[in-house]
Amino acid sequence: MRTLWQRPGPSAGPPSDPAEIADRALHRRAIEAVIWGMPAVNFELMRRQMVKLGGAPNQVVFWSQPATWKNQTLTPNPDTIYFMPFFDTADVGPVVLEIPPADTGAIVGSVDDCWQTAIADVGVAGVDNGAGGRYVILPPDHTDAVPAGYIPLPLSTYQSFAVLRSNYRNATADDIADAVAYGKRVRVYPLSTADRPPETVFIDAKDILFDATIPYDARFFDPLNKIVQTEPWLARDKAMIDRLKTIGIEKGRPFVTTDKTRRILTLAAHEVRAWLSNRLETSYFPPPYFVGGHWHVPASPDVLKGLATDFADPDGYPVDDRAVAFSMVFFSPKKFGSGQFYLMTLKDGKGNRLDGGSTYRLRVPASVPVRQYWSATAYDGETHALIRETPWASRSSTTPGLATNPNGSVDICFGPVAPAGAESNWIPTKACTSFEVIFRFFGPEQALFDKTWKLPEIERIDAHAADAD
Repeated sequence: MRTLWQRPGPSAGPPSDPAEIADRALHRRAIEAVIWGMPAVNFELMRRQMVKLGGAPNQVVFWSQPATWKNQTLTPNPDTIYFMPFFDTADVGPVVLEIPPADTGAIVGSVDDCWQTAIADVGVAGVDNGAGGRYVILPPDHTDAVPAGYIPLPLSTYQSFAVLRSNYRNATADDIADAVAYGKRVRVYPLSTADRPPETVFIDAKDILFDATIPYDARFFDPLNKIVQTEPWLARDKAMIDRLKTIGIEKGRPFVTTDKTRRILTLAAHEVRAWLSNRLETSYFPPPYFVGGHWHVPASPDVLKGLATDFADPDGYPVDDRAVAFSMVFFSPKKFGSGQFYLMTLKDGKGNRLDGGSTYRLRVPASVPVRQYWSATAYDGETHALIRETPWASRSSTTPGLATNPNGSVDICFGPVAPAGAESNWIPTKACTSFEVIFRFFGPEQALFDKTWKLPEIERIDAHAADAD
């Protein structure tokens, strides 16, 4: 009697038992479902955390302080004030998003569908160019005329969200309070109530665990089923209908699994996690941004092109690379590099994986080519979220008391303990995990793109070497 399913070894040969054939098909198709469904599950996990906070569709989750480790989304930015509206047009029809003009503050952000494909950038680097605007999110197959004065955003999904950053000049209490007040000028309401819009509901997630990290086990398939049940099939994805039916996910039917099925689903998710980690370290990134180094744009060219065009290329659909991207990040901008630009590294200057138990230095040259600010942030190399139980995760040009060298450069240190005298520039890590670093440029300037300004490698040092420098 077969009571426990195990993946056959490579020498097992072709299966002949019909039950084993069915088990193998379930395993293979579960792997493909995890890879294909990654961005939508990533979104659904964040939406569920919003609901857990007491939120509802067409309301706004925000953080009234810069993010701490309790913001367990994937690679969040801890040097801004986040506002995240979650939209759902299924019941109320078109929904308005009002972005304020860039007068007392500035918004940098984008609206994405529930597959995290960018629909439009908004704010100073977006369609309104900082003048502010009334965007209207339109449900699938919407045919009515859009009233004058609104910027239409047609979507292929009912659910969507926006990631809006209200940036501050310096991380002082007053500047942060100003950024919060500016961000709360955002408005969200159904278009049908535009004559007398209700007050926008804001839910503060400060100091509350907001855990949207990816569960690489059978739990992955529950939010995936939710997306299948609530969203229309996109034409490009209809090949997945029968594949998902194999694992029990079918529109209009309950997702019911046996213990054995969930063991197979868990094994498949584990396998995808190993595959994603290997791909991330060996073949995902494009060539180094600076020749001979280890800084990379954290998305493949095919993914960036697809996200910006709603995957319009009839001969390409980079599902594998998309899975890698959304296993470590959330949201996508429409025009990457206009309002913000990111570089990421998993390795030090010698090509070794960054180790949370060691000490490193990044010497940021003077005159970083940005109009707003730059920042460096450390993330857990396993979860791609902020490292848990650390007092802070980043240092930036907005950090009060950041020490500067006589030539204008800044030394950022990473490690489990701050090197003596470098506490103001230290980003804490943990000895039990690898880590990765994202360097952000907000308001990037030409010297970054023509590479006349270059970000050096992260170098491993010991405490005495750091003191000597």
